[in-house]
Amino acid sequence: MTSGRPQRQRVILAKRRGARVIRTRVEVQEQTQVGDALVRGLMRAQLGLALRLGAVAVCAVAVIPLLLALFPQIDDVQLAGIRLNWLVLAVLVYPVLYGVGRLYVRLAEQGERDFVRVVDGDR
Repeated sequence: MTSGRPQRQRVILAKRRGARVIRTRVEVQEQTQVGDALVRGLMRAQLGLALRLGAVAVCAVAVIPLLLALFPQIDDVQLAGIRLNWLVLAVLVYPVLYGVGRLYVRLAEQGERDFVRVVDGDR
């Protein structure tokens, strides 16, 4: 009973994963419970990162006056007519804070990239 027509073929969607990717992205966009949980997870991760790096910054800045109190002879040292303790407080604090800020931005962006990778279904 061959009539010249090709045999029927079953057509299947290319990748089953694709439906999950679209569904996950829609859940995030429409703020469903799953999408809300994903976004809260991202926010929780960024809050934890901010608190940890904030603690590092506070400790790094708090060490400076502590060292100046432990070694009072530093008060007598002067560079260019300015006491060393003021130079340390005025000059060294800013690079430390800048470095912590840059580190936070880099790690937060990495977390966001990981979040997008999870939502898009890439591994």
